[in-house]
This record gives sequence, C-alpha cells and structure tokens, in this order.
Amino acid sequence: MEDVPGKPLLIVDGDNLAHRAYHSTPKSVKGEGDRPINAIVGFFSMLSRIWSEESLRGIFVAWDTLGVDTYRNTLWPPYQSGRVFDPEIVEQLNRLPELCLPFGIGFGKAEGFEADDIMASAAKAEVARGGSAYLLTTDRDSYQLVSEHITVISPQRGTRELSRIGPREVVERMAVLPEQVADFKALSGDASDKIPGIRGIGPKAAASLLLRHGNLDRIVEGWGDTPDAKLALTFREVVRMRPDVAVVLPEDPPDWLRGSQVLRELGAHNLADRISKLGS
Repeated sequence: MEDVPGKPLLIVDGDNLAHRAYHSTPKSVKGEGDRPINAIVGFFSMLSRIWSEESLRGIFVAWDTLGVDTYRNTLWPPYQSGRVFDPEIVEQLNRLPELCLPFGIGFGKAEGFEADDIMASAAKAEVARGGSAYLLTTDRDSYQLVSEHITVISPQRGTRELSRIGPREVVERMAVLPEQVADFKALSGDASDKIPGIRGIGPKAAASLLLRHGNLDRIVEGWGDTPDAKLALTFREVVRMRPDVAVVLPEDPPDWLRGSQVLRELGAHNLADRISKLGS
C-alpha cells in the first residue's frame, strides 16, 4: 500500500454545493459575454475557503450527469421527479466539471450513477489506500458513509462554521447508526427524493424498529411476502449509495494559481485575486 499523508481528502458533492452557491450568490454576478457565473464563483469561493481553513491533502468532486436517468429511476420511477432547474444553473453545472481540471481538482462523473455513488466510491478508495475523508454535502444520505475514517462536513446557514458529523452525531440526529441509515430512510421515506416510505412508519417508528431488530432484513422477515416488504427492500436499494464507480483520486494539492487564471478569463476577477494568493 502506498504511503498516504495524514491529511484527509475533501470529497465534494458537486451538484449540492453548486446549487447552494447559485442560490446564495447574486444572480447579477456575470462574466465575459454576460454569461452567468454566480454558481461558479460561489462554488470555487467555498472550496478555496475550506482549503484555507482545513488541513487537507487534495480535493475530489463528484457530479451528477444531468438529464440521464439512473438505476434508481428504474427501481422507483417517481424518484426525484418534478425537479425543474433554472437554465442559468444548468449551464453552469455543465461547465463546472471541466473547470476543475486546471485547478488540479479530481472529479468523477458517470452516466447511470449519481454524485452520491461517486462520492461513496471515492471515499471507499481513499480509505482503502490508508487515508481518511471529509464529505462536503448537506444531503443526509451521506450519513450512511460515516465511520471513524469518514466525516461529513456541512455548511450552516448564517455562519461560516461547518457542522461535523461523525458516528456519534449520526446517532444524535437520526437515532440510528450510520450503517442503518439506508434502512431507516427506506422505512420512513424521504419527501425530497419522492420516496414515500412505508405507510404508518415515521422516523420514530423506523428508529424503534431498527433498534429492536437491527436491520431491515430482519424487520421484513416478520412481515412475510407482502407488498410492504417488497417496497421497503426496493426503497433501500434506491437510497443506498453504491461505491461501484471507478475513480481517479488526486495525488497533489490544487493548483490555485493556474485556477485563478481561468477564473480571470471567465470574468471573476475579484475571486481570482483572492484565490491566486493560495498558490503563492
């Protein structure tokens, strides 16, 4: 096994962060040719701030493939249905992955998989090589990956501080262990993803069932061959993050100086000035 520095790898839910950046950075922020760049500016501003405040070995960003269904839609067609994005954010989401390249930021994107699965794959690969990871996201699905080597860090509204979610915090927030999160969401549902859960089972009941039985398989054994049992197992496959995507992790820190030059070409001069100082 190759030597890995003690610093964690920052693994970013790219779409999650880009959407936060788009809605928190004024839409009046535009670049060359009057093209929208507010999500791009907010995205790299957040990454550079976290880099300057944390001790990290590198950055890897996971992306969705827009407009392409995944295995989740096959398992449960209503999954994430009805989501409509502004054309301005879609344009920037299509530009952002390639903009990671001059920064020396690793990224992954694969048709048929979501950013969730790519994050899981990157985290698994980093831990397998002896490292640790921070997952930057506000999506609680990521709690299923939390371990002694993997910590979720999440932006908080109204503060620059990041929430840090380890195994203990998962239990405090959801009343289940990280390895039970997918089972919990299969039972109780997730309205944001159009997963209804099992009728009559809310978060408290789901946590109680898992405390008593340990996992979903043992719970549905008692239900027999029923529609609810089949539905719960399907929902678990929908919410479970699959670490099956081949990823290439970055070996070096970001090249902030080169990245700042690209931002300057886009018209993000103020941000370019700030980021260039990280490369000095």
